[in-house]
Amino acid sequence: MKEWITGRNPVYEVLKARKRHIFRLEIAEGTKTQGQLANIVHLAHQLHLPVTYIHRRQFDKTAENHQGIRLEVSQYPYAALHDIFNQAQKQNEPPFILILDTIQNPQNLGTLLRTAEAVGIHGVILPLAHAAGVTPAVVHASAGATEHLLIAQSNLSQAITTFKQAGIWVIGLEDSPQAQPLQSTRLDIPLALVVGNEGEGLRSLTRKSCDLLLKLPMRGNIASLNAAVAGSIVLYAALQARQTALFSLQPQ
Repeated sequence: MKEWITGRNPVYEVLKARKRHIFRLEIAEGTKTQGQLANIVHLAHQLHLPVTYIHRRQFDKTAENHQGIRLEVSQYPYAALHDIFNQAQKQNEPPFILILDTIQNPQNLGTLLRTAEAVGIHGVILPLAHAAGVTPAVVHASAGATEHLLIAQSNLSQAITTFKQAGIWVIGLEDSPQAQPLQSTRLDIPLALVVGNEGEGLRSLTRKSCDLLLKLPMRGNIASLNAAVAGSIVLYAALQARQTALFSLQPQ
């Protein structure tokens, strides 16, 4: 199966990552070859990829916000759980994993994947069903971060069991009386953070599988945060905790 990736940053990251089979690059006629587009054309030439210029109206049939460029590629190549373990070992770091429990909105998924890539997540786990996958819309929403991540699709219950057997703490993000505050939760440990569905939060089985739950401090009038925003906050808190722990181990 083939699909179209649109937008300058997503197309550039797909070309740079070289994770997929690339078939053709098309640019709207009259588009000025400057900025990121110039980088794309240069990279395409390095890859010996022909560049075709076509009428802009043809792009409007593909997607909105295409920015006058599209790249035909193979579907996203999902990773396996052992690839994620290997990535942590290769970087000589305690595992840092993101589990997304039925995130359905492509924009939310793309935002979380973009944050995950920025903080150095070793891998992301998506459910096999009832959730958004890595579609062109998600690639666009992530600004191409998907192409630099290891993303696996798995039965979440089985994946969580595998992580716990490997000594990884599974911590669910949920605003509930049972959850402990973020500031009281250690995040510099081997960690798999679980973020739940935009409306219903964590599924019952997923919640029961977590070692503990954490919640964000809320001092305003709004009762909760968007799943992508809340998840991103915790990911950065975990990154800070991990960096602080690493610094404390270095000789003074």
